[in-house]
Amino acid sequence: MKIAIDAMGGDHAPGEIVKGALQAAEVYPDLELILVGQEAVLKKDFSHLPQNVSIHHASEVMEMDESVENLRKKRDSSIWVATKLVKENQADAVVSAGSTAAQMASATLLLKRIKGIDRPAISTLYPTLKGGKVILDIGANTNIEPKQLVQFALMGKTYAEVILKIPHPRVALLSNGTEEGKGNEIVVEAHQLLKDANLNFIGNIEGRDIPAGDYDVVVCDGFVGNVVLKLSEGLAGALFTLLKNEFKKDLRGKVGAALLMPGLKNIKKMMDYAEVGGAPLLGVKGVSIICHGSSKARAIQNAVRVARDCVTGRFVEQVEKSILGEGGN
Repeated sequence: MKIAIDAMGGDHAPGEIVKGALQAAEVYPDLELILVGQEAVLKKDFSHLPQNVSIHHASEVMEMDESVENLRKKRDSSIWVATKLVKENQADAVVSAGSTAAQMASATLLLKRIKGIDRPAISTLYPTLKGGKVILDIGANTNIEPKQLVQFALMGKTYAEVILKIPHPRVALLSNGTEEGKGNEIVVEAHQLLKDANLNFIGNIEGRDIPAGDYDVVVCDGFVGNVVLKLSEGLAGALFTLLKNEFKKDLRGKVGAALLMPGLKNIKKMMDYAEVGGAPLLGVKGVSIICHGSSKARAIQNAVRVARDCVTGRFVEQVEKSILGEGGN
């Protein structure tokens, strides 16, 4: 299996990206990892690569804040070239921590959408009291139609089945109330469509229900999903800062911190996006793993694991079957 890694994409590229790839190469010696980026830069810092890691030159870089329109002018950018390797069957998956917009555009233009999918969606695993749960969309689509929420639900269900190994995943719809008639027109109509779909649909949940984890997949539009994700990240950081400040106030706090530290470290690890690594861009005909822009080596290593699981689990084929089962055309 070959996995292309956008070595130039991300806040800590190329150093942390390559380090993560090298860690993955050691953990998964059966994989062939292709570092896509500026060869001179990569060889300067990493002159000795293991046998299962190679470099594929790409002369340009899509910056994190760069307009996706520039992708048309940068057809030799690392994300475009890495995705093209998948399109041409020279790689089985692509992993990137670079510009999400550029990665989505590359995947949509080169790999194309799965038949029956109107728009690709970005998913993530959300840490809850009952383990990681799938939430989508988290930023790709801010204006959607009810039927597209059903498509998201079908893709999320397949992600939960194939990658998380959850049989008959419970699917919920995010709304401002649990009652069937709650929500705007799009959410209300989507609720009815989801009831009739081939899903284990458990109805609406509210934002406060997300951390409890009494579901396996929750669907929403990309605007709401991104707000939920960013608010959760900020809140988690703020809580840990408050705890740290309290522990530093006096001797009793410091003693308490020493006793609680192992548990706090476990909680922090559970909420760390680096443990997830990355999530597949759902709805395209190829495996494209989107990582957090600030990903470091451990996150990239875990993202390679996710890519490997998607390929071995024939994730794209399973999504196609799920969509066709709902009459996609």
